[in-house]
Amino acid sequence: MTKNFFEIKDVDFNIGGKTKVKNVSFSIKNEGEVICLLGPSGIGKTTILRTIAGLEKIEKGSIELNNKMLSSKKINVEPENRNISLSFQENSLFPHYTVEKNILLGSERNKEKKDKKISLEEIVDLLDISNILDKYPHQISAGEAQRASLARSLITQPDLLLLDEPLSNVDQSFKEEIQVRLKKILNKLKITTIIVTHDSYEAFYLGSKCGIILNQELKQYDDPYKVYHFPNSVEVVNFLNRGILIPAKVTGKNTLENGDLGIIEGNFIKQYPEGANVQLLLQPEDLEHDDKSNLKLEVVDRKFRGTNFIYTLKTPSNNLIPVFVHSHHIHQHEIDEKFGIKRPIYIDHIVCF
Repeated sequence: MTKNFFEIKDVDFNIGGKTKVKNVSFSIKNEGEVICLLGPSGIGKTTILRTIAGLEKIEKGSIELNNKMLSSKKINVEPENRNISLSFQENSLFPHYTVEKNILLGSERNKEKKDKKISLEEIVDLLDISNILDKYPHQISAGEAQRASLARSLITQPDLLLLDEPLSNVDQSFKEEIQVRLKKILNKLKITTIIVTHDSYEAFYLGSKCGIILNQELKQYDDPYKVYHFPNSVEVVNFLNRGILIPAKVTGKNTLENGDLGIIEGNFIKQYPEGANVQLLLQPEDLEHDDKSNLKLEVVDRKFRGTNFIYTLKTPSNNLIPVFVHSHHIHQHEIDEKFGIKRPIYIDHIVCF
């Protein structure tokens, strides 16, 4: 049986004598994979990174990297001997060095490496920081400092790269481009990476797996598609905030009924007995717009997102349902207008709790 490249087993993550996340287990199967840990601020994501890097010790469980035990109750490999690079959210550049000198400090750390896969010039170009190389940290923006710190971490070519909110200070207009560039670098270097973020879109794009941390627990660890479409708990649904839960009754193997929407057909992710009362997850893309439909609901809000609108519709029982519509649709509905829902309603994968 092939061992995972990185594995955490049954670890409590503590800082300052306080347990932040309990009994965590997850693995990264292959070298070069990128995973993302998602959760609200203060939940313990940074503590996990600090512990993996060796800055915090563990009292139970184990952390292994590339067939080497890094942490257990009895073993704690010092941070400098782990070949792990941790890039903090806050500016960690040395103020008395230029940006270029700061980045080269990372290169010097691994100067013995013979298989250097990327040059300073390539990293500088990919992160678009050539114009700040001769400046000092106090002369650049927070976003530029974050990218410079990221460049320093990348050039070390560590066995494991830990990134704490790596793009939180990058301007929104530039963030998507930097995400593309970062993914390109990580794929090129095949550096195993754990990224901490509170941005689900960022996690879904960068990570081959996503872990959701809520209420001191790793609630779900799966590929991004499944985390979004098959959330395993009400807590994950509420955190992702990509839909609502409405009451329904199971009426058959592939059907259920809601008092406002009527019969809904589809494939249940988990089977429930006929007659069971459940909470049905409705995501914005589950319902279709149809002005000719006899099922019409009141528009109470409309958000324009460039490529689409998200309409919020109020049902007779006062549930607020989000519905996705492409921005090029001909009839744009105003607040208080009636909005038609296509029938029969079919949802490809029905998620209930």
